[in-house]
Amino acid sequence: MSMVKPGDRIGNYLLEERVGAGSFGEVWRARHHVFDETVAIKVLTDPQYVRNFRQEGVVVHGLQHPNIVRVFDIDPYADPPYLIMEYVDGSSLRQIVDAHPTGLPIPVVVKIGGGILSALSCAHDSGLVHRDIKPANILLSRSADALEGICENDVKVADFGLGRACGLTTHSLMQSGSLLTEGGKNIAGTLAYMSPEQKTSGELDGRSDLYSCGIVLFEMLTGVRPEGHELPSAIRPEVPPHLDDVFKRCYTRREKRYANAGEMREYLAGDLVGFAAAPPPPPPVPQSGPKATGASGARICTKCRHQVEPDDQFCIHCGKQLVEAVPRCQSCRAFVNKTDNFCILCGTDLRVRS
Repeated sequence: MSMVKPGDRIGNYLLEERVGAGSFGEVWRARHHVFDETVAIKVLTDPQYVRNFRQEGVVVHGLQHPNIVRVFDIDPYADPPYLIMEYVDGSSLRQIVDAHPTGLPIPVVVKIGGGILSALSCAHDSGLVHRDIKPANILLSRSADALEGICENDVKVADFGLGRACGLTTHSLMQSGSLLTEGGKNIAGTLAYMSPEQKTSGELDGRSDLYSCGIVLFEMLTGVRPEGHELPSAIRPEVPPHLDDVFKRCYTRREKRYANAGEMREYLAGDLVGFAAAPPPPPPVPQSGPKATGASGARICTKCRHQVEPDDQFCIHCGKQLVEAVPRCQSCRAFVNKTDNFCILCGTDLRVRS
């Protein structure tokens, strides 16, 4: 398969600079040979992927959404085969996370997450599962040191061309070579964000992408990927409780995850406005009075006005913290109830106080 170099012409574009490389090919910045138009061109180099590409085409070609990198043209029979895509002048989320080893600002995390989920909602509604959500496949039209004022439209999800229609199994995924990471050295990089059903030849749907989103969320919040049952706040205490809850709803069995990307996006936004203002933790919610109880004497969340149980520490509807301080397990730092004798995650005896 032909190698390319700066100055080579692909379609109507002249290659200027290689801006990335992966297991399937190289990505080049290119300019139209007549018009002042810049694009990104993925030059395919992996023979197995080229064969699949010729058979199946790129299903993302018809997707048009502000948070999805557009594919303008494809030619699987050229030498080399190529995709011409929208050029995003900025950084990948991988570069941005690496530049913030202790985590991104909370409002920035929520905006980036909202953009990712907006893209996935569009794709899933069209019957397409991405299958490879990870920081390297998320682009931002911002540099790592210019995140203030970021909005959802600054986020672009790339490499939808590797996606397949809902119902594809991991056997097909492995056949296509998609388990390789950038550079093709091993499979650990992609596996780190892969849902359990992808690893065990299960049938995939949009919830498989949401599992990957949970890992990306954890990494944006803390700078590291999750291990075991730990929550983001166990590493970064200022993470608001509702983001811990969003992560838990993703990093679990498929049937327990959010039903779709739109639902996850709604919960992700949660109490962002309140957190941006950085208010102190709310006082304990009284068990009586017009603001704390409903007409029947039931306890009411002071934020969303939904009924909650007397012993609830967080509102199950909006994530509002209902008590001044939430007890944690002294070993794994998971949230526990005041009446618990043992931690349900690690089994620590909570009756023994340090």
